[in-house]
Amino acid sequence: MRAQAPDEARAGDAGAGPLRRLAPPARRFLAHRKGVLVRLGLFSLAESAQAFLVGHAVARSVDEGFLAGEPRRGLLWLGVALVAVVSGAPVVRGVFAQLAGLTEPLRDQLVRRAVDRSMARAAPAAPGGTDRAAVSRLTNQVEIARDSFAGLVLTLRSFVFTAAGALLGLLSLHPALLVVVLPPLAAGLALFLVTLRPMAAAQRRALAADEALGDHAARSRAALRDLAACGTGPRAERHGADLVAEAAAQARTLAGWAAVRTVALGVAGHLPVLALLVAVPWLRGRGVSAGALLGAFTYLAQSLLPALHTLMTALGAAGSRLLVVLDRILGPEPDTTDAPGTAGPRSGTAAAACHARDGGPRSPAHRVRTLPHPAKPATAAAPAVELRSVTLSYGVRAEPVLDSLDLSVAQGEHLAVVGPSGIGKSTLTRLVAGTLAPSSGEVRVAQDVVTGRPAGELAALRTLVPQEAYVFTGTVGDNLAYLRTDARREELDAAVAAFGLRPLVERLGGLDGPVRPAELSPGERQLLALVRAYLSPAPLLLLDEATCHLDPASEARAEEALARRPGTLLVVAHRLSSAARADRTLVLDGVGAECGTHEELLDRSPLYRDLTGHWTGGPPRPL
Repeated sequence: MRAQAPDEARAGDAGAGPLRRLAPPARRFLAHRKGVLVRLGLFSLAESAQAFLVGHAVARSVDEGFLAGEPRRGLLWLGVALVAVVSGAPVVRGVFAQLAGLTEPLRDQLVRRAVDRSMARAAPAAPGGTDRAAVSRLTNQVEIARDSFAGLVLTLRSFVFTAAGALLGLLSLHPALLVVVLPPLAAGLALFLVTLRPMAAAQRRALAADEALGDHAARSRAALRDLAACGTGPRAERHGADLVAEAAAQARTLAGWAAVRTVALGVAGHLPVLALLVAVPWLRGRGVSAGALLGAFTYLAQSLLPALHTLMTALGAAGSRLLVVLDRILGPEPDTTDAPGTAGPRSGTAAAACHARDGGPRSPAHRVRTLPHPAKPATAAAPAVELRSVTLSYGVRAEPVLDSLDLSVAQGEHLAVVGPSGIGKSTLTRLVAGTLAPSSGEVRVAQDVVTGRPAGELAALRTLVPQEAYVFTGTVGDNLAYLRTDARREELDAAVAAFGLRPLVERLGGLDGPVRPAELSPGERQLLALVRAYLSPAPLLLLDEATCHLDPASEARAEEALARRPGTLLVVAHRLSSAARADRTLVLDGVGAECGTHEELLDRSPLYRDLTGHWTGGPPRPL
């Protein structure tokens, strides 16, 4: 027996999973509205009687009226059929009146669910971070669900009761008629039902692919300048092409299942009539009258086949949409690898190419014991950076990355942050930079709370240099003076000399030479970004592994230049030498945390001793 392929398994789960998740709430919803369902059923019984009377009256008018030489009786039976057709208007009005008792409560429940989910996601989010799908769920998706549900209730109810009336009418005319009509009708309906689950899965994948493509297009359009500046336009273009190909593939799959559904509709909608025409001699031989044959055609053409066609169309389109939309609103929250309040999933846009990375895998809590400041005194009593009982969790039930963190960094101090990869070092720098909000607690820079502050105010307080250095297309001078546009040429020359950057600047053609990001090495881009930070007027510099592509000598020269700069320096260290140059070092180990000088940490922190041993006794261990 062939093993199921992963894609096939996912496709089956995509169709069956939502059905399993939505069945219990659907049963509870309907159980609380039994009165509405009973009244809807009574109106539907009237519709069933109407379907029965139309075909039956046509058959009687032929057999007992016109063929029997009794035209008045024939006209009387046709009058009965006309009354049955006209009586459908008040039945339809009653059905729609009862339908509101189902659709409006459903809409209200979906709106409440969408609001609750949006609020739950927004609670731990960073300032400015929003649930961007909330508006779509509250407007477009809720209305799609309500309209699709209403259409399904109408068509399902109409098909069941109309089919019951029509089949009962065929039986009353002659049992042989069912022998001819039922097999193709059942075969087409069965083929259609077989396609429902894979078509729902294809609809779900197509919707997801379309959303991913739209999201990428929106991000790329908003980040065109960054894409050109970072030289990542080709990568974003390739990613967009992949998304277009994926969306096209999913659309083709959906179209394939739609073709199968069309075949099923043809089998169920046309073969019964064809079979009835072919079987006329056989039926006449078994005593089926001309009126019964005409009544059977009436049942098929006026009642059974239109109801079946409407049912298949509604289930194939509205049914799959309803299943997908309800699962997106009522189902489990989709997984995401981004922190709350960030721009969303990683993509090929500038956000992935130019900005700092998250703290990595979730880790257990950190609690810091602050040690006395070393010899370098603070220039003022107020600390430059202060964290007060800061807790950060990437989700309501997730383990906190930082838990009740208290930390004070003096003005003018040089603090290094070390720890294993993914332990939360980048998360800490983002908290201090104000680009990530804590779940609880307070982060202050220069005595000002950073959470919720406008970007312009944050830029005046701190400068963040991420691991992937931001260098844009322009001149060397434009890149270096980006954060301080009034810098004099002499200051730019002095900064270039302080970082040993003169050979690179001369190779590029001087301060007026052009910079093409794609032609620079990662280390060269980092040096340009570090000189830019050096010239920044912000009193606090945050380096998130901003020297990882430099050789040890260049890293030492850069950090020493930055340490001489007036202000406070917080560095996520990549080497022991970087930590040793700092006034104090903060060690994050996933269980606790220690903060102190190099000597104090060698005495107090087993992890720091372990890192030091790796740094000095062998290849550097990545932090």
